[in-house]
Amino acid sequence: MYKEQYPSKLLEEAVDAIGSLPGVGRKSALRLALYLLRQPSENVHHFTGAINALRDGVQYCSRCRMLCDDVLCPICSDSRRDSRTICVVENVRDVMSIEATGQYHGLYHVLGGIISPINGVGPSDLSISALVDRVKGTELAAESPLEVILALSGDVEGETTSFYIYRQIAPLGVKVTAPARGLGFGDNLEYADSLTLGRSIANRQPFKLIQ
Repeated sequence: MYKEQYPSKLLEEAVDAIGSLPGVGRKSALRLALYLLRQPSENVHHFTGAINALRDGVQYCSRCRMLCDDVLCPICSDSRRDSRTICVVENVRDVMSIEATGQYHGLYHVLGGIISPINGVGPSDLSISALVDRVKGTELAAESPLEVILALSGDVEGETTSFYIYRQIAPLGVKVTAPARGLGFGDNLEYADSLTLGRSIANRQPFKLIQ
């Protein structure tokens, strides 16, 4: 099989590094590497510095597991947010998608994935136990009922995760809801348009456990 020859070992290593990113083939990686070489050194150093700072400095919110720069994320730190509503999502991108709608003003809980036996991901690999502890603590600390919105994808793995969480928190006496199904089966929140997603969250319905 033909192997592309590089005039520089450093260039080849840069292509290997860039090509390790998801969705980036070797031709695209080479094009990006050559582009970086044409840029002023201060621009490239700023770029690599931002990546290093991201990897070394970013934290996970101690309450909701959202990405942040401090112990608590800006959403959890905002006293204007509705602390009696927790929206459970798969990842950080889902939080960003819902926030972009401007229709939700509660808090979040980021699971860090969904239950997927085929990929070796079980409940213990996600922040489900932290969610249960959080629900218990919030429920005891306030007067009005707590609402938990299960805003996970509508595919089999997403539904499985929602059912598992429902069984964990329903006995605690909380109100469990889910976004209205304006989204197609298997749709991810990050790919839904803001209008559809916003309406889906605003018109959420009681979560129904399929027997």
